[in-house]
Amino acid sequence: MQRTLARVGLGSRRTCELLISEGRVKVNGETATLGRKVDPDHDLVEVDGVALAVRPGLVCYLLNKPAGVVTTSSDPEGRATVIDLVPAEPRVFSVGRLDAATEGLLIVTNDGDLAQRISHPSYGVEKEYLAEVAGAPAPGALRRLRQGVELDDGTTAPARVGVVAPGVLRIVVHEGRNRLVRRMCEAVGHPVRRLARTRIGPISDPTLRPGSWRQLSLSEIRALEAAAGPKDQARRPRSANL
Repeated sequence: MQRTLARVGLGSRRTCELLISEGRVKVNGETATLGRKVDPDHDLVEVDGVALAVRPGLVCYLLNKPAGVVTTSSDPEGRATVIDLVPAEPRVFSVGRLDAATEGLLIVTNDGDLAQRISHPSYGVEKEYLAEVAGAPAPGALRRLRQGVELDDGTTAPARVGVVAPGVLRIVVHEGRNRLVRRMCEAVGHPVRRLARTRIGPISDPTLRPGSWRQLSLSEIRALEAAAGPKDQARRPRSANL
C-alpha cells in the first residue's frame, strides 16, 4: 500500500505510512491498513477523499489546441486532429471538446475516471475563456451572462464574467453544453469573433505555445482531482464543445 502511494508522488514511504496510520487513506471506500495489497487496475485509492490515479501506464497531457484543429481521433475531411499533436502511444482521447475554431487548453489522456470528473458538469470543474466579441457589451448584457442566459436547450447557469479590454471578456463556466460560450455571447447580441480556453480548473499555462503539449505533473493531476471533489458526485459523463 505505502509503496503504491509513494510511486504516485505522495512522498517518501515513511510519509505514506503516516498517511495510512492516520486513517487518511481509503481503498474502495474502506480505511486502508499498512501492508494492504492494492490492485492498480481495479482498486479505487483515495487520500483525504481525493481519488488517486495509481494504475500504471496512465498519461495526462496538457495541449494548447490551435484554431483549425478538430477535437476528434480522426476526421473524414482530413483535417488535423488533437490526437495528431501528441504521442501516438499510448492511445489517448480528449477530455471534452473544443470546436475547430476555438483555441486553447485541452486535456488529453487515457485515464477515463479522471476524464469523467473533469468533463461532467456535476463535478463543477471550472473552465475559463477569453472571448473577443463583436461590439462592446453594455452592463445589461454582462448582467444577463452573469445571471443566466435563455438558450434553446434551457437557461445557462450563472457565469463569472469580467471585461478585460473593450470587446474582450473573461468568462468562467462549469457546464458541458455544446458551443456554450459562443451561444451565450450570441444570445446577448455580441457574437464571438475569437475564443480561447485559458484555464481548466486549477490548470493554466500561458507559456504553452499553440500546437505544443506537455505532461501534467502529479501535483497538477491531484489538484484537478481535488477540484472535482468526491468521485461519486456524478454518474454519466457529458462532453463539452465550446
